[in-house]
Amino acid sequence: MDEVFTVFKASKYCNVSPKTIINWIDAGHIKAYRTPGGHRRINRKDLEEFMRKQGIPIPDSVEDNDRRRILVVDDDPIIVESIVQSLEEDEHDYEVISAADGFEAGLQVNHFKPHLLILDIMMPDIKGYDVCQKIKSNKETRDTKIIVLSAYLDEEKFKKMKEHGADACFSKPLPLSQLKEEVARLLGAA
Repeated sequence: MDEVFTVFKASKYCNVSPKTIINWIDAGHIKAYRTPGGHRRINRKDLEEFMRKQGIPIPDSVEDNDRRRILVVDDDPIIVESIVQSLEEDEHDYEVISAADGFEAGLQVNHFKPHLLILDIMMPDIKGYDVCQKIKSNKETRDTKIIVLSAYLDEEKFKKMKEHGADACFSKPLPLSQLKEEVARLLGAA
């Protein structure tokens, strides 16, 4: 099976910024596809074909250092896509995946082991307080930072979310620039 690159990994391989890779994909220069969560993925052979055509040196390998992992959980695909794209285009070293419901989020937390969780707590199968409590009470995930997003919570409910383990709470719609600043602050990249 052909190796698949994330935007970030492809940017390291080509020695350019992630935004440059996204621009090349959007312009049709690099063949890529999107996962159901909205993430761009590139087959290694397609990336190397593009690199050969452009005269970009192909390295022997690409290091996959300990990048900061972020899980975005929201049932609105437009919100997920905009958050994922914004974080993938960021100059920080993020690996971003998404989940559309509580069940998938639970699986991703166990397997992906995110450093940070961006959580919409008003989803049909998620109880936000419970999610925060479970993550913070589990020895393996207690250091995971949690940003709660909701269109329906007031200051008192946000305070309750923080008591249950949320590190930050924001009302939707939250400007992406503000979300990126908060992500960088919580992950120590600010």
